Formats: sequence, C-alpha cells, structure tokens
Amino acid sequence: MLDLNDVRFFVQVVDRGGFSAAARALLVPTSTLSHRIQQLEASLGVALLARTSRKVTTTDAGREFYRHAIGMLERAAEAEMAMKQRLTEPTGPVRYTAAQVIAQVAMPAMVNSFLGKYPKVNLIQHCSDENVDIVADGFDLAIRGHSGPLPDSSLIQRPLAKVPWYLYASPDFLARHGAPAAPDQLAPYPSLFMLRETVVPCWRLRHEYADDEFVLPLAPRVHTACMVTLKSNAQAGLGIVALPGYVCRDEVQRGDLVRVLPDWVAEESTISALMPSRRGMSASVRAFLDHLAEGFPAAVSID
Repeated sequence: MLDLNDVRFFVQVVDRGGFSAAARALLVPTSTLSHRIQQLEASLGVALLARTSRKVTTTDAGREFYRHAIGMLERAAEAEMAMKQRLTEPTGPVRYTAAQVIAQVAMPAMVNSFLGKYPKVNLIQHCSDENVDIVADGFDLAIRGHSGPLPDSSLIQRPLAKVPWYLYASPDFLARHGAPAAPDQLAPYPSLFMLRETVVPCWRLRHEYADDEFVLPLAPRVHTACMVTLKSNAQAGLGIVALPGYVCRDEVQRGDLVRVLPDWVAEESTISALMPSRRGMSASVRAFLDHLAEGFPAAVSID
C-alpha cells in the first residue's frame, strides 16, 4: 500500500518544480523529501522524476502517476471532509435499540419530530426487551428502562427520565370488588405482576406525600414480562396491576383504567441511554441523544 504522505510529497515536488521549493512549503528537510520520493519510486518499481543538477522533471511514468496522485489526494480530502462533517452536521444513520413498550409508547412522537428537524439523518431502530450487546452488535446507543442502578461497565450512561409506576384496575373490576382505601386492604385482590429476573413478586408502595411505605407479597394471577398483556388483563377486569404511568396514560384518559390508591407509588424506574463512548460520537448520534433527553420527560409524563 502506498503511503499517502509520499504521494503528497511527490505532487508538491512536481507542482513547485523541485525539491528545495517543495521542502520549504512542506516544512521538511530536503534530504528527507528526497529520501521519501526514492522510497515511493522503489515501491512502484519505476522512476517518477528525472533529476539533474539544475532541475527536476517528470518521466513518462511520473506524468501518468501525477494524474492518479492528484485524484488520490482529492478523494482523500473529500473523505476527510465527510468525516469532519459527520462530527459537525447531523447526517447519516443512527442505529439504536429500545425496549418494545418504550419504542412503541414513549418514543414515536420524539422520533417523528427528530426526523423532521434533521432531514439528513436516518434512524435504524431495533426493538427488543432483551439486553443486547450494543458494542458487539454495532449499535450507537440503547434506550433501557431499569428499576435499580445499571451494572457498572465500560458503557456511558445518561439518564433520560424518571418513570413512576402506579396501581391500575378497570372501573368494572373496582365496581365488583370495591376500591381499596389503604395498602393494607390490597391482600385479597387478585394481582397482575411484571415478570423480571431475580425480582420476587411483591409491591413496594411508597406514599407520594409522606414517608409511609408498605410491602405486600403477591401470588400473581398473571405473571408475564409483557406490559401490553398485563394492561389488557387489567382492562379485562382480571386484577390490579402496577405499570409505568405513561404506559396507561391513554387508557386512563379514556376511562378504561383508573388509578388505585392514587396517593401511592408502586415503583420508581429510570429510562437511560447507554453508549459505547462519547469520543468519536457522530453529530447525528449526539443530536438524537440530546433530542431524546429533551423530549423524554414530557413523553413519560401522565399530566
């Protein structure tokens, strides 16, 4: 492979008519410049320059190589400019992975507004409730919901929004069973619970306006990792469920679900962005991340 610097040195020698002028322009010793051109000729196996005591001229091979060299340097400059532009102007693809509910409920409006704002950016979305290896799989970032701290790793973490969970049930369910007035009245009610690894089924309730807490072990009637299923179960009147507020926002507004014990929070989680590194982050990824950080608090609000 040719050394692009040697190609640049050769072009300067030709353009400036000799080694001395080229050396002054390049700020390198004449001896170094002459040695590098000799190395270039040796690697090509042809003489590019005809040297005399008075001047330097190009050989036939040198004139042909000069035409190619100019094109090489122009393409290299274009490539450099394109990479610099990626760091300054949002353009090109952003590959991200997000949990199903986050992608389907919280993010659509943000994605639409981002694409409208940055017409040169393309988004490649991967939806999965499994924690993927974003480095091995080539993702620019992951959007994940978590109840506790994320494990320490080499990934950069940026919290995007706090997400409270509340208890919900259908109006028909509460009409049939009665609405509990306090957490200690919840035990007889059938429960629906979000399945997570190492999490024992229970509700850890905290009063929104006081320091009161209440822990209730559960024997769930439905135990699944699918929030959509749990929400459907609750709408069908099968029990009380704890879900993120924004997941049930539309159903509450339509009257399909109501808050149970509205002064109590069932859980608190966080939505965070995870990235391999901030160094070398393209302008498009940085713009998308900033857009999400600005938009997520409103996207998960229940007001």
